[in-house]
Amino acid sequence: MSACGLARDGDAVLMVQIGRSAYGDAGKWTLPGGGIEHGEDPKEAVVRAFSEQTGLVVQVESLVDVGSDYRHLAGGIDFHGILIVYRVSVTGGELRSEPDGAMLAPTWVKPNELESLPMLDVIRTLL
Repeated sequence: MSACGLARDGDAVLMVQIGRSAYGDAGKWTLPGGGIEHGEDPKEAVVRAFSEQTGLVVQVESLVDVGSDYRHLAGGIDFHGILIVYRVSVTGGELRSEPDGAMLAPTWVKPNELESLPMLDVIRTLL
């Protein structure tokens, strides 16, 4: 289960590119966020992961949607991920890539650019 943040600057959405992935998703774009640790509140998880991946501090405003990412992966892996998406507002920090390279190139993406980005299907549906 993951918690993701939908941050906007005007009509642009902040997206990050997956740098490496055990699921074959490297190079695809997604919303900043990450896994919810055992016992962690999903709202706290999105604030923590958003900051780790982008350098920005956010505040949760509201729940946007819950998405399901169900697919079969190479090697016969039956994958099912649940994404909780929150609308967040940026309250501080400086935009940067994640230091360990798991997520790259946080970018404010305009609506007309979203269709051309390779992204996770669940994120495209939620946007």
